[in-house]
Amino acid sequence: MIENLKILGLVTARGGSKGLPGKNVRLLSGKPLIAWTIDAAKAAGCLDAIVVSTDDPAIADAARQAGAEVPFMRPEELSGDTASSIDVVLHAMDVLAASGRHFDIVVLLEPTSPLREPSDIDQGLARLVESGAGSIVSVCRVESMHPAFIFRREDSDRLRPYLERQPTGLRRQDIEPLYFLEGTLYASYIDVLRAQRSFYHADTIGYEVPKWKSLEIDDIDDFKMLEALIEMKGLSK
Repeated sequence: MIENLKILGLVTARGGSKGLPGKNVRLLSGKPLIAWTIDAAKAAGCLDAIVVSTDDPAIADAARQAGAEVPFMRPEELSGDTASSIDVVLHAMDVLAASGRHFDIVVLLEPTSPLREPSDIDQGLARLVESGAGSIVSVCRVESMHPAFIFRREDSDRLRPYLERQPTGLRRQDIEPLYFLEGTLYASYIDVLRAQRSFYHADTIGYEVPKWKSLEIDDIDDFKMLEALIEMKGLSK
């Protein structure tokens, strides 16, 4: 626990995935995908509650069996492809507040990033509080997809550098470090989130994760790669 702060772990999982139908309850190395995120949240030391927002009864059942709360079902208007993730988070805050449950910080934990560890949650939250920033998001260093190595294909099939001033003769270790947002962790003070309507803004800091944790599940190829990675690293034991 972090002294004087109430922290909510919010897991958002809708039932209508098109890239991989039923992915949130699909068994990943022996347990439902959503259970990987709930287990990490339960093992973290800083969360006061773990709540799942879903529109799907099967996901709700799997979440409860894994040890999370499902105190409400997400309305239909927040369950489609076009629903804003921020609206989903704020809806959860509003419903919980209406029942007398108030929190200072919300940590969004997406089931599609199952390789997070409890320490990522605890260390990320500690860094947020110590920094005085409004929010923290997880990032991973760009490697092979760095803009210095990206090209456009023109109509003539000729390649043109994406950067106007393309560096030449660069070694990967010499280029400026750049980072992409990935799904391990999004956390914000709730008043800041309401004001900014985003986890990312001018007062956001980054929590860096290694490349192996950054793989997210969007389709069956991702799922199979994650299964192989979990087996290789012995993470299912």
